[in-house]
Amino acid sequence: MPRRLFELLELNRPLQVADIGAAYISETPTYKAMLDQGVAELNAFDADVRQHAPMRTFYGEGLRIFPQVVGDGTVQTLHLASPASGMTSLLRPSAAHLAFFNGFQQFGEIESETQVETSRLDDVPGLPDLDFLKMDIQGAELQVLKHGRERLARCAMVQLEVSFVPLYEGQPCFGEVDVWMRSQGFIPHCFTEVKRWSIAPVVRQGNFRMPFNQLLEADIVYVRDPVSPGALDTELMKITALLAHSQYGSIDLAGRLILQMTQAGVLPEAALAAYMALTNGPAQAR
Repeated sequence: MPRRLFELLELNRPLQVADIGAAYISETPTYKAMLDQGVAELNAFDADVRQHAPMRTFYGEGLRIFPQVVGDGTVQTLHLASPASGMTSLLRPSAAHLAFFNGFQQFGEIESETQVETSRLDDVPGLPDLDFLKMDIQGAELQVLKHGRERLARCAMVQLEVSFVPLYEGQPCFGEVDVWMRSQGFIPHCFTEVKRWSIAPVVRQGNFRMPFNQLLEADIVYVRDPVSPGALDTELMKITALLAHSQYGSIDLAGRLILQMTQAGVLPEAALAAYMALTNGPAQAR
């Protein structure tokens, strides 16, 4: 499907995808289909050289791997937790907030610390301007964004992990990230996952991983505001439509953008009907 939509949209180059924190795990990322069909290229960031060979095996030799630790360009302390915990971060875990949640004191135990020289996203050599950015780096996302404005100037979509409760000292939470993203011309499009967690010491059905209501974190997708006049030019509309459909199944967003392009004479009048036929789904254009 990504290839057929790519051709319908008359795109003339593969999309540039960046995944910061891209170590290969058992879950297949949503952009893999675009890579396999040749409509996107992956720029993967992972400072752990042990991950590079498995990543090349999974993604292919066309993968570009960047070993830099992205941040603000200064020397910082990397706080290394157990690999299984997923809590290694440039930020120190917050003892008080970890103790608020069941199980998180053990997750956030720091095994060692090391000094690392971070690189600004704008300064990474060989990195192209980005169409889609996915980032999950344990609280340092906003730091990277603020030092990557040039690379992101033409970015159509961004998927971030955001926290509702700060698990790290000085971590910007959802509200701060949201305000900054809106200042850059983005609006929220969807949550791909919303995670809740149980509050200590109460445990549900003997399993501390079973939540009640407390929000913990979420993966949120931002899109350049499609309503603001002039926010999306022709190329950005095409890229956004491809990503909306291929990454998130957002047929309505893709369909609206295709309609706007047909009305502007950028795409043939039959493009929307052709797109709806491609979806083979229940959604209907009116």
